[in-house]
Order: sequence, then structure tokens, then C-alpha cells
Amino acid sequence: MAGSRADRAAPPLARSTYVVDAHTHIFPPEFSRDRASLIERDAWFGELYGSPKIALAGEAELLASMDAAGVDCSVICGFPWLDQGVCRAHNDYLLDVARRNPGRIAAVTIASPAQPGAAGEAERCLRLGAVGIGELNADGQEFDLSEPQPLAALVEVCQQFDRPILLHISEPVGHLYPGKGTATPEKLQSFLLAYPEVKIVAAHWGGGLLFYELMPEIGALAKNVVYDTAASTFLYEPRIFRAVIDMIGLERILLGTDYALLRQDRFIRRLRKQDVTEAELALVLGQNAARVYGLATEAETHD
Repeated sequence: MAGSRADRAAPPLARSTYVVDAHTHIFPPEFSRDRASLIERDAWFGELYGSPKIALAGEAELLASMDAAGVDCSVICGFPWLDQGVCRAHNDYLLDVARRNPGRIAAVTIASPAQPGAAGEAERCLRLGAVGIGELNADGQEFDLSEPQPLAALVEVCQQFDRPILLHISEPVGHLYPGKGTATPEKLQSFLLAYPEVKIVAAHWGGGLLFYELMPEIGALAKNVVYDTAASTFLYEPRIFRAVIDMIGLERILLGTDYALLRQDRFIRRLRKQDVTEAELALVLGQNAARVYGLATEAETHD
């Protein structure tokens, strides 16, 4: 959709600001060619990408988008395939893209938690340079966060490498949309009770879990959770940024657009128009993601 005149006229980011889009998705060229067969094989992929009008972006498109938006580094995330073999094929592409673009692209790779070989695939990818595992999706990958024991081996690998798990979390209320899912905050609570020390990136503002952090027991339980803003434009009013900063602080919010679902340039311009200072933006736009995913620091990038 076209941005408003005010949106298009928003000033560009100062280049002293290190910008990380911590939640993007790209696909290998062969996945685009084989879209029809992937739709037949994977119901969740079919729900999200069944329409040929929905583009499957690749490396070149992402890099062009980053240049237009002033994004220094993008974190490319795996799609939640049910089949472990498809996960591996996608991971090989993501890792290769990250190797070809050091400092510009980092890979969060995917495993299917309820299928044999999940922990082994996660370990393989982390040894090859992945900065995390995800985006795990309970609906697409047929597991239940409220029964977290089957994920124990995968969690153990991520803790061994001190890398986060990116989880797709959805709101228990509000409008329906493709991909909303049933992994809601109370199920994430069960997972956190089982694995309180694992580092979690809760996508899509954690389905609203952060609002429950005003309850002391939830705030304590979520101490190792950070929240990305993926698809925020479709979910919340823009003032959520100021509200969440005031509620849980600056250091647990990661910019994530969910590219190619949303355009990076428009998302960032709209964020800059909110009641957020340049100093606060520096953390939300890049420094937090650099810390969570172990990326290059702002100073290293801009020296």
C-alpha cells in the first residue's frame, strides 16, 4: 500500500545510527520455482504463501531493500517447515547468504522441533555460524509450547551455544489474519516455566505477553525474553513503541519488520515519527539486536 505524504517525507536516519532489522524472511530461488509443490507438502506455507501475488523475496531483493531503507544488517530467519529435510535445504541457503554478506546479513536458522533430528540440525547450523534458531512456529511445526518437554534437546543445544530461540507468538484476542496461530502468551508462560534460563526472542511483540509483565511473577519469569516488532503495523497502533518502552524499558525491544511482508523503509520511517528520542532509537533500531544476536557493534560498523 502507498505511504502517506508525511510518511514519504520523513527524514532519513542519521548514519551514526546502526540499524538492524532483526526479523526478515528470504527464500532460495528453487523454492520460488517449486512453490506449488511446497504448498502441497506444507500446510502452513500454503496458508501464508498460497497466493502467487505474495512474493518470495531472495538475497538480491533484500539487499536492495536494505540500501533503500538505510539498514546496516538484516537477520534472515528460517520459515517454520514441518519437514526436517526442507529445513536443512532452507538453512543451507540462509547460511550461504550470510557467508557472502559478512556484517550485512546474519542467519537465524530453522529446525522442526517435534521431528527427529531437530537438535542435530540446530547444532550443525550454529557451528556453521547461525546466530540463533527460529522462527519456530507451534502451529506450522505441530508442537505445543504448553507441553515443552519434546523441545528439551533443542533448547539444550541453544543454551550450549548461548544463542536465542526465536518463537512465533500470537495474540489471544483481536482480529484474525493468515498465520495468526494458537501459540499465545499463556502457552509461552508454560514454556518459560520449563526452561527459565533459555534466551527467547518473542516475535510479534510476544503476542502481548509484555503487557502482562506488569504482574510481578510474569516480569520475573520473562527476564530472559526480548520482543521483536515483526508485523507491528498489522497488529497494533504505532504508539505501542512509546508504551512498551515506558513499561518494560528500552533494552528488550528489537526492530523487526517481517520483510518481505512489510517494507523496511516505510516501517522505519513510521517508527521515527513516534514519540521516541534519537538515543532511544539507537537501542531499539540496532544496539539491542547486536547484543542479543552477537552482531558487530555500532562502533565497529561505523569506524
